[in-house]
Amino acid sequence: MELGHRHVPGGCQRVAPVLARIGDKWTVLVVMLLADGPLRFNELKRRIGGISQRMLTFTVRGLERDGLVQRTVFPTVPPRVEYALTPLGRSLLAPIQHLAAWAIENMPEIEAAQQRFEQAHAA
Repeated sequence: MELGHRHVPGGCQRVAPVLARIGDKWTVLVVMLLADGPLRFNELKRRIGGISQRMLTFTVRGLERDGLVQRTVFPTVPPRVEYALTPLGRSLLAPIQHLAAWAIENMPEIEAAQQRFEQAHAA
């Protein structure tokens, strides 16, 4: 399906969950943190900050289910678990970095638009 050229019936329903996953703020943070190599769960949680254990568990499980992250359990006592990007997950880094660069570049214009909106809609 070429973007912006035609609608493929059922295409939106198929791609919507994928876009929801990769557009989630926690997903973006996890993928960016794993870009430098595998991390343990608690290290991910510590580096992200502000994410609950439940939400991080939900996020990494979803990423694992979608084939973006690989979970490896090492047979130690207690077991050691690491999360790493798969090749598919690594392929997501460039688009995320482009979106981040776009957001940084356009932040002043976005903030100005937000201020105009708030002023126009003040009670």
